[in-house]
Amino acid sequence: MTPTATVLLYHPYEAARYAALVRAARGRVSLQIAATPDAATKVIAETDVLYAWQFPPRLYEKAGRLRWLQAMGAGVEWALVPELPGRVTVTRAPGVFGPWMAEYVIGWCAWVTQRMATYREAQRQHRWIGDVLPHRLGGTTLAIVGMGDIGRVIGRAARALGMRVVGVSRSGRPVREAHRVYRTSALTRALSESDWVVVVLPLTPQTRGLIGERELAAMRPTAWLINIGRGAVVDEGALARALEARRIGGAVLDVFRSEPLPPAHPLWGFDNVVITPHISGPSTPEEIAPIFNDNLARFLAGRRLRHVVDRARGY
Repeated sequence: MTPTATVLLYHPYEAARYAALVRAARGRVSLQIAATPDAATKVIAETDVLYAWQFPPRLYEKAGRLRWLQAMGAGVEWALVPELPGRVTVTRAPGVFGPWMAEYVIGWCAWVTQRMATYREAQRQHRWIGDVLPHRLGGTTLAIVGMGDIGRVIGRAARALGMRVVGVSRSGRPVREAHRVYRTSALTRALSESDWVVVVLPLTPQTRGLIGERELAAMRPTAWLINIGRGAVVDEGALARALEARRIGGAVLDVFRSEPLPPAHPLWGFDNVVITPHISGPSTPEEIAPIFNDNLARFLAGRRLRHVVDRARGY
C-alpha cells in the first residue's frame, strides 16, 4: 500500500521517544525523523504533516506539500512565523499542561506560606525556631492572568484549597473556576486585590510587556508574581526594579525573555526570587502522543482537525 501522508517528526532531543508513540493505520504513513536542521532539510519537501518543536523557520520555504503542523508544547508562537505558509493548519496540545502547572503554582505558593526556606535554613544551622509560624493559603486571593484551559485548571486547584480566585481574560466571561473574571482593561484592579498573580498568557503582540511598571505598582507590597506563560509578557526591567525596592513580595519565574537566563542577569541575585528553568509545564511524549494520533487519524480520513490555533489571535 502506498503511504498517503509523509510525517516529519522533528525534535532536537527526544525525536526517537516521540516517534515510538506515533500510531497510524498500517501503510498509511511514511514517518521521517529528524533532530537537526540538516536532517530535516532532506525530507521537508516531501512532508505533508509536521509534528515538531522549534522547527527552523527557514525550512518552510521548501515545504511545498506541508498542510498541517502539530506543535509540541504549550506555546505556539515559535510556529506562527511569517515564513509558515498560510495554507498550513496549526494545532496545539490542550489538556496536557494544566495539571503540571497547577501543581507548580500551588507548590510554590505553599513554599512561601509554609516558610520552607526559613525552616530549611534553620535546620542547616541546627536552630529550633518555634516562634516562626506558617500561614494559610486558604483565604488568600489568587489572580490568574489568562483564563484559558490551563488557567482554569489552576483556578480549580486553588479553589479546592479555599483560595479566592479572580481571573483576567480578553472577554471577561465568567467561568466556574473563578469567583470573578475581569476584562484585560481592568487588569490593575484584579492585581490590586490579589495576594498571588499568576501569568499564564501566550506571547502575542497584545500580551508582550503587558505586566509593566503600572501593573506591578498596582500589586500589593506582600504579593508574589508567578510567571509560567512567556517571559516577554513581563517587563523584566520593571520587575527587577519592583523587586529591588521591595514594592512586591517576590516572584517565582519559570520563563524569561531570553532562555537560558544569562548568568549575569540581575534576576539571579534577588533573595525574593525563585528561578526555575522552564519546567512548570514539561512536554512529555506520552501525554502529547494521543492528541497527535487522534488528529492524524482525522487527517488521513479527511476530517476536520481538533485544537486548531487561531493564527490571527496567536493561540
